[in-house]
Amino acid sequence: MFGVLSEIAFLVQRINWLTVVDLILVTIIFYVLLLLLRDTQAQTLMRGVFFMIIAISLLTTLLNLPAFSWLVGTTLPALLFAIPVIFMPELRRGLERLGRAGSGALFMNRPMMNQDAASQTFKSIVSAAARLSVFKQGALIVLQRQDILSEYEDTGVKLGAKVTPELLMQIFYPNTPLHDGAVIIEENRVTAAACVMPLSASGVLNSSPERQMGLRHRAALGISEATDAIAVVVSEETGSISLAHRGRLMRRLSADKIENILQAFFKQPDSSDEGSSLKKWFQHLLEPHDESGF
Repeated sequence: MFGVLSEIAFLVQRINWLTVVDLILVTIIFYVLLLLLRDTQAQTLMRGVFFMIIAISLLTTLLNLPAFSWLVGTTLPALLFAIPVIFMPELRRGLERLGRAGSGALFMNRPMMNQDAASQTFKSIVSAAARLSVFKQGALIVLQRQDILSEYEDTGVKLGAKVTPELLMQIFYPNTPLHDGAVIIEENRVTAAACVMPLSASGVLNSSPERQMGLRHRAALGISEATDAIAVVVSEETGSISLAHRGRLMRRLSADKIENILQAFFKQPDSSDEGSSLKKWFQHLLEPHDESGF
């Protein structure tokens, strides 16, 4: 026990400002990695790996354990190579989130949609979603923001038609050629229909108490994880309307609520905020998520 206390006292005496900076940098790296893996199945496992590494490092530093130190020194490099392979999908989603946050800061002052056209588009989407909900006709409507969705448009049928409630209802009418898949909307145009979206693997729907959520909701979450797009989903089983963004799903929304949310997401940036792009970037990256909102 006395030897351990002596080692701790020796380490404390060696601490200087460079040591403090070193520890802060390592802490920041661990924190950022946990942020990148936030809302993924690997988050808990990665946290456990970090705690295990810290505990092993303390043991090998404070105690003279030759065999244990040899085992750690032999297996740790292999573990460090294995972690990126095991967590590749989660790390990719995290880096995509970081890239979207950075691009949002770089293009903060670029308008995403003309406000008059946006307002009319939102009214058409909300009207169609409300009417589809009444008849329990499933639908998946994806609204493009900063990220280009051309690769997903190529999986469907190109249209280039103006957004109207009647067009959306006709597309999602059961058993029609274009009803199975997603509609992609850019500004006030339906660019493509019957598009294939990436399916979410985050496990959000698996933990949901509602089991009526199927491929449409998984596809809505998937496109919101891969891009900054917003997806509006109408459930074929219950008729409820949901909205997905950044890998989160807001469920059982009213028509007015959806229109207000869309208006907020596509609101033009205030010119008075030009000097705070970096601050907004970090807020976008670090902002909390929960089950009921964004």
